[in-house]
Amino acid sequence: MSGDGTPRVPDDELDGWAVTDRSSETVFELPVARVVGHTAVYDDQDLRSTVSTLTGGSVDRMWRFFFATRLEFTPALPPAVGPAAVFTTVRTQANSVFKNRLRDRGFGEISKAGHDRIRVETGDRASLQAYEASIETSVVDVPVEGYLAVWSNGGEFRLAGGAYPAASLSDLLGISIPGIDIDPNSFRQELLTLVKSVR
Repeated sequence: MSGDGTPRVPDDELDGWAVTDRSSETVFELPVARVVGHTAVYDDQDLRSTVSTLTGGSVDRMWRFFFATRLEFTPALPPAVGPAAVFTTVRTQANSVFKNRLRDRGFGEISKAGHDRIRVETGDRASLQAYEASIETSVVDVPVEGYLAVWSNGGEFRLAGGAYPAASLSDLLGISIPGIDIDPNSFRQELLTLVKSVR
C-alpha cells in the first residue's frame, strides 16, 4: 500500500504510464458498511500525445488507461463477516462502478464479454470480467476491450483493470504511429501484467 492509501504497483511495471488521478471516495455502500475506494489512475500519455500530434490535434483523447483501487470498509467489517461473505456483492458493485467509469471516460456501447479467474502476484485468485466497448472519434469509432479484476488479500479487497483499443489505431485512423507498439495483443498483455502486479 502506498502512503496515500492506494495499492502499490511496482515502478518497473509503470514505464510509459503517468498518474492522472488519485482519489479517495465512497464507491458504494453495503448494509453493514460504507465502502471507500482509494484509487490511482494511469494514462498512456505517450500514445495520446503522439496521436494528437499526428492528427493535428483533431483526435486528442485518452486511448488506454489502467487503475488500481484498495477498498476500505467504514466501519470495519465485524469479525464474523469475512471477505468471502461479501465477495459477490463487492464484485457486482465493482463491475457497476467500472462501467460508469468507462462511460465517464467517453467509452460507449459497453457490454460484458466473458469471465475468467487469474492468479495475481500475491498468490490470490482474482475474478476477471472482460468488457467490450467503443470510442467515438471525429474520424472513426474505435473498438475497445477492457478488464476488471476483483480479489481479496489479507482481509482487504483490491480492484484493478483498464481498457485499450482492440484494433490497430494506425489502420483505423489512417496514420503511421512510429516508435510505439500499438498491437492490441501487446496492450492486453501489458494490462493483465499490470493488474497481476497490484499489491
